[in-house]
Amino acid sequence: MWRQISSALWVIAFAAHAAHADPTPKTIQIPGNRIFPESITSTVEGRLIIGSIAKRAIYSVDASSVKALPWIRPDSSADLGVFGVLADEHTQTLWACWSEAPGIPGEHVPSRLTAYDLKSGMEKTSYEMPTPGAFCNDIATTADGSVYATDSNNMEIDRLAPGSDRLQVWAGEGAFGPNGGILDGISAVGDAIYVNTLVTGRLFKVPIGPSGTAGAPHEVILDRPLRLPDGMRAFGSKSVLVVEGGAAGRLSLINLKGVTGKVTTIKRGYARGPVSVAVVGNDAFVLEGQLYWLFDPEHRHPRLEPFKATAVSVGSPP
Repeated sequence: MWRQISSALWVIAFAAHAAHADPTPKTIQIPGNRIFPESITSTVEGRLIIGSIAKRAIYSVDASSVKALPWIRPDSSADLGVFGVLADEHTQTLWACWSEAPGIPGEHVPSRLTAYDLKSGMEKTSYEMPTPGAFCNDIATTADGSVYATDSNNMEIDRLAPGSDRLQVWAGEGAFGPNGGILDGISAVGDAIYVNTLVTGRLFKVPIGPSGTAGAPHEVILDRPLRLPDGMRAFGSKSVLVVEGGAAGRLSLINLKGVTGKVTTIKRGYARGPVSVAVVGNDAFVLEGQLYWLFDPEHRHPRLEPFKATAVSVGSPP
């Protein structure tokens, strides 16, 4: 009898919780045509910042809003699109990768990593990538003030050391595979930098030495393969969240231990090309860029849908 009563009480409690739960996830709309967003970042208070390739602009969304509005439209990078964006609240800086993209007209301009004031949006300074033909894609920072950026074309990690006035190649020299693998998402977790490769679906760990030098890169052995991994964010002190592309796009959690990782699928079914993820509290906002329209000149794809980022509950870091 007690077991039946307990079961009935549990059902009532669950039904009451479900009745008060939001039946639809929070969705951030990015109004406009051919926005093609590529990266999303967040601040502690819940503000979201989104970079657009085709509009050559950076959008901002206040915590109380569900609509992204244009925020930064710099003239100095008129021939480049915005790829990675990262909010660094320790230095009150927004970092952004400006790079060329197929389908975007303009003269050849070297890829750059640019710093903006996180509050005003005013440009602070800009740094040219160190290797010819570079493609600045995504960004991570560490507590000592170092800034790391992936150079997708040259399969390198570049670093801006504290107090330095230029980026330098920090890790690469074939360690992440040959050119064409597309070094992409990057995160700082503990005393290491983690990077993934979009085309080859690999994850690497690069230890940070006491003086900031790069240790020997190691491939992280995963319990299941990654498919087209793109944007990646640190989640707690021992894990990362990563989006996986393709027709059945996924948001996945990777629990890291040494040079191994356990991959757990949080949500699947992002059919419009997930490109990046940002964390606000217990929610992860997954940005869908529909970039297949940019990278396929014949546009052999379904019609463009409204651009958006959608929240999914991920709970607390493991």
